[in-house]
Amino acid sequence: MEAWIVIGLLVVAVIAFATEKISVDLVTLTMLCVLVLCGILRADQAFAGFGDRVIILLAAIFVIGAALRETGVLDLMGGVLAQTFGTQPKRLMMFMMAVVGGVSAFMNNTTVTAVFVGPVTGLARRLKIPPSRLLMPLAFASLLGGTCTLIGTSTNVAVSGAISKLGLKPFTMFEFTAVGLVILFTGILYMVFIGTRLVPERDRDAASGGDAMREFLAEVVVLPHSPLIGQEAFDSDFSALEFQVLKIRRDDQQYDAAPHLRFAEGDVVLVAGKVENLIKVKKIEGIDILEDVTLRSSGVDMRDAQVAEVVIAPRSGFVGHSLREGNFRQRTGLSVLALTRGDRALTHHMADEKLRAGDVLLLQGPSERFRAVEEGGEMLVMAQHQFSAESRRRGFMLLGAFVLAVLLSSFDWVPDTIAFVIVALLAVLTRCIKLENAYANIDWRLLILIGGMMAFGEAMKSSGASAMVADTITTLLQPWGVFAVFAGFCLLTILLTQPMSNAAAALVVLPVALQAAASMGVNQRAFAIGVMLSASASVLTPFEPSCILVYGPGKYRFADFIKVGGGLTFVMLLVVLALVPLFWPLQ
Repeated sequence: MEAWIVIGLLVVAVIAFATEKISVDLVTLTMLCVLVLCGILRADQAFAGFGDRVIILLAAIFVIGAALRETGVLDLMGGVLAQTFGTQPKRLMMFMMAVVGGVSAFMNNTTVTAVFVGPVTGLARRLKIPPSRLLMPLAFASLLGGTCTLIGTSTNVAVSGAISKLGLKPFTMFEFTAVGLVILFTGILYMVFIGTRLVPERDRDAASGGDAMREFLAEVVVLPHSPLIGQEAFDSDFSALEFQVLKIRRDDQQYDAAPHLRFAEGDVVLVAGKVENLIKVKKIEGIDILEDVTLRSSGVDMRDAQVAEVVIAPRSGFVGHSLREGNFRQRTGLSVLALTRGDRALTHHMADEKLRAGDVLLLQGPSERFRAVEEGGEMLVMAQHQFSAESRRRGFMLLGAFVLAVLLSSFDWVPDTIAFVIVALLAVLTRCIKLENAYANIDWRLLILIGGMMAFGEAMKSSGASAMVADTITTLLQPWGVFAVFAGFCLLTILLTQPMSNAAAALVVLPVALQAAASMGVNQRAFAIGVMLSASASVLTPFEPSCILVYGPGKYRFADFIKVGGGLTFVMLLVVLALVPLFWPLQ
């Protein structure tokens, strides 16, 4: 009975994770409570996973990544590296994926993707290449690069912690690097020679227009005594700022820009311009962004506000609603300075424009509010602005400390948990990140998920559920040999990563796979690594945060990921099935 209760809870958890009607952390905690109330686990067993070293290690890495992003180091590195990729499309894709994969081996893949989206999009437009040709390979490279080291993805760290709880030795920093590198470079070759033929060119028209189509649309108000007053729309100071005047709103009337239409005090001008020029508007006398004027008149102090570009996620509650209807500012605590959309077709005032998935907003507000909306899954931060030289200097010092921590922990000179906690402490003490922002940037939902699923693995073992499921799979596949059983668990993991997060899928399958290996008397470590790599290399659907970041800017459709990512995932599965038994013999 206990085994069937645990299996039933597993089915419910998979459905809940897939539908996302309830947050994953609430689902995990509910499962733990049920397991304790049913007598399957003791209370101390249910919550033992939250004290595991893996939780501390992941929390430290979240803080370090956030500090490097807030100081602008990752943004600066992304821009510099993007300019060195070359001009030939295939060569460009190859170098871009190699660099992104290499960086992602040591950093959170979502952060890496966010850093490179802007530079890669701009580079594609300068070379008149549709951004859609590069953005999907960018997301895939960040995911595949995470298979190269222990800290490459949270999935790797979570599985390492889980196997130590189940009696196996934790993974070392570079234990599976050789296989991870083969996965990364096989993925690069697949995308360069096969995937490039399948990736859609949804942004061909925008690419032919160079950088112009990357411009944001903003509403700028003409202030009293502004030099713009009396100037013609097509021959004004806006041209010096490299703005294109599109429409003028005056006395509740809207006019298309015309050669002899002159500006007047109080005009609200819809302009198209680059983000760096829009930020300069805030410092130019006589004009200001409409949203800033509105906030100041309401008594809101925005002196310490951050400015960032964010993309609307496909599942965001703001999709289909205007900024006004959705009470955007009240719900998020952020103000909209500008909006960009691939077709640049705005039919209403910006506050009344219906938002679409993939729209990119230029937002202003407290830095902690950006993290809050990102954690809620509504939006994903693409790039931040207003980084000072001093903050970047501190950021590069922190980057050096992080590299040193990786080296010291990889040679077992310092425990990895201690090394990364020290770097996280340095991030706070050197003011690379505020303490409250450090806590805000920790993905607590993921930590609760990992800690809870460790306990769930114990429940599957103690109740006999893992033995029962393992027996079923081995009974079905064992006639075809141990390799068939191993392949079955790898395929099961890939399938579960579609409705669940990669980490959740790996932690669900892991205890079952290890139980099956134990029952057959074969190498449990090989099964653990197979499950882990299968989860990390799954790129079949756009539900991973890295894929969501490029979904809108690349104008992709759900079917595009199945078409391109499906073939790549199949190739990655073949690589895992071929190499894991070679490096970690099954028998």
